[in-house]
Amino acid sequence: MSESQLEKAAAAIRSGRPAIVPTDTVYGLVTSPYREEPVRGLYRLKGRDAAQPTALIAADLETLFECVPELRGRAGVIAAAVLPGPYTLVLANPARRFRWLAGSNPEAIGVRVPSVSGTAAELLGRVGAVAGTSANLHGGPEARRLADVPDELLTACAAVDGGERPGVPSTVIDFTGPAPVVLREGAGDSAGAIARAGEAVG
Repeated sequence: MSESQLEKAAAAIRSGRPAIVPTDTVYGLVTSPYREEPVRGLYRLKGRDAAQPTALIAADLETLFECVPELRGRAGVIAAAVLPGPYTLVLANPARRFRWLAGSNPEAIGVRVPSVSGTAAELLGRVGAVAGTSANLHGGPEARRLADVPDELLTACAAVDGGERPGVPSTVIDFTGPAPVVLREGAGDSAGAIARAGEAVG
């Protein structure tokens, strides 16, 4: 991976264009989360239904809390107990921030802080946060390597090669209700995450 490749991807994200980047689970299709139009473009590129949510992926917890200040309460305690790691947490979003990421439920937001190093960490550090989904066409297989990403996406995006990824997407847990609900079993241990969150909130 060259410095040029990294800077081109960071510049694309900052300007609202799509990029393909490595995460701690699979390759992700990402863009700037701060405006609606880049996210809508991401959905169109992937062939994703606009009613489906997309995660806000932050470089670290502090950046996440800057993006969604309301998470500094109970939701933030849960986030700090589970993240960083291969998890997407669905948390209450009373201010309806980043509503274009929320799909059909603007009262909730999916957030991630991946546990990454090297290329992936450097890129996230440069842009702070991204809107991200897996780098595949809707319903297609996850991309473990950059070569696994469909050509339709590669030709439309700046891309960063971070080597082979584990290939299993994040575990998704909804913490908005009275009890946590596992929406998708994935790379993270859901029972362990729920236990850590429960201990943290007392």
